[in-house]
Amino acid sequence: MSDQEVSGSPAAAAPLPPFAYSAADEEKRQGVRRMKAMATGLLLLVAVIYVLATWAERSGVGGWPPYVAAAAEAGMVGALADWFAVTALFKRPMGLPIPHTAIIPTKKDQLGTTLGSFVGENFLSGDVVRTRLRAIGIGARVGSWLSEPAHADRVTEELSTALRGALTVLRDSDVQAVVGEAITRRADAAEIAPGIGRALEGVVADGAHDRAVDLICTRAYAWLVHHADAVMEAIEGGAPGWTPRFVDRKVGDRVYKELLRFISEMRDEPDHPARGAIDRFLTDFATDLQSDEDTRARVERLKSEILGRGEVQDVIASAWASVRTMIISAAEDEQSELRLRVRASLLSLGRRLATDQRLQEKLDGWLEGAAVYVVTTYRTEITSLISDTVAGWDAEHTSKKIEAHIGRDLQFIRINGTVVGALAGLLIYTVSHAVGG
Repeated sequence: MSDQEVSGSPAAAAPLPPFAYSAADEEKRQGVRRMKAMATGLLLLVAVIYVLATWAERSGVGGWPPYVAAAAEAGMVGALADWFAVTALFKRPMGLPIPHTAIIPTKKDQLGTTLGSFVGENFLSGDVVRTRLRAIGIGARVGSWLSEPAHADRVTEELSTALRGALTVLRDSDVQAVVGEAITRRADAAEIAPGIGRALEGVVADGAHDRAVDLICTRAYAWLVHHADAVMEAIEGGAPGWTPRFVDRKVGDRVYKELLRFISEMRDEPDHPARGAIDRFLTDFATDLQSDEDTRARVERLKSEILGRGEVQDVIASAWASVRTMIISAAEDEQSELRLRVRASLLSLGRRLATDQRLQEKLDGWLEGAAVYVVTTYRTEITSLISDTVAGWDAEHTSKKIEAHIGRDLQFIRINGTVVGALAGLLIYTVSHAVGG
């Protein structure tokens, strides 16, 4: 494999962080040193007792010296054996290359692999995860917690903060481009004429367009009344030049009055023939929008022309700015409709979860399925994280750190070995002496 391939690998690109040996670890190590001194002092004490008891026995002192010497001798053996066992965990005793010593530095990687396999087999199995989650009863707990108003307020606040943060991170230009492209692409892909035709057909069938016709007639009548002079001038201006002026005025006045009458009748009479003509026109137009290829093609061309205009694209793109401002404002206002609705929904969900067993079981099932999927799909990656992390630790620092955390208990093993060895030696000597005597 080339150097470039190696340097481009994930491990090379993102090395594991070092296994730091902190000041707190050093403080614990000082306590370990004190316990070592105590255990070593006890070893020296029993050694001195052994020497004195042996000297007393050889000097002719009767009675107790053999018992004390046997106890002290066994205590030394126990202390030395446990010293060797404890020391062999972290380094080679007295620097000697004795097999199966310095276990942690030399077996660090193997221990990491074993630990990863142990975690994978006993903690990351589907049955274990499912059983544990089912015993917890997450659905009921979440429901009880969420049904409290104070907790619902907290969740609402956190959701609002997350929403504001997400909207702040997003760049307006990027979102506007995406929104504009999505709307334009969707509008181009969908033919709108049939949908418009069906909607128009429904409007005509329900008579909903009559209100629009009423409004148009009312506004037209008011406009004619307000602009009577302008209408008269327009009618007279269109008359031939050879007709007398009074005739033009008579004709204009007649046309104006007929126009007012027509508009007023159309406004006031639901069965006016003009309204029927409008109904027939709209019905035919709705049918053409759905079935006439030429009409549909014209609508599509008009749609494309409208979407292609820069003004329309600017409106589509600027819609995001308005929506963003509205959402941020609603998220910041504790009394906004958005936050009130979210809070009410959370309280309702919490009450349902707290009392509805079927909903609890459904939520628990979703969570169990998701958790089982994660641990079974990514179990290798999770366990390799443990083994790879341990493999990346420095052997010396690892030994020092582990010794700093468990060294005091290990020194108690030395002390216990000394005491238990002395008692065992005393018992063995006593029994042997009694049996031999």
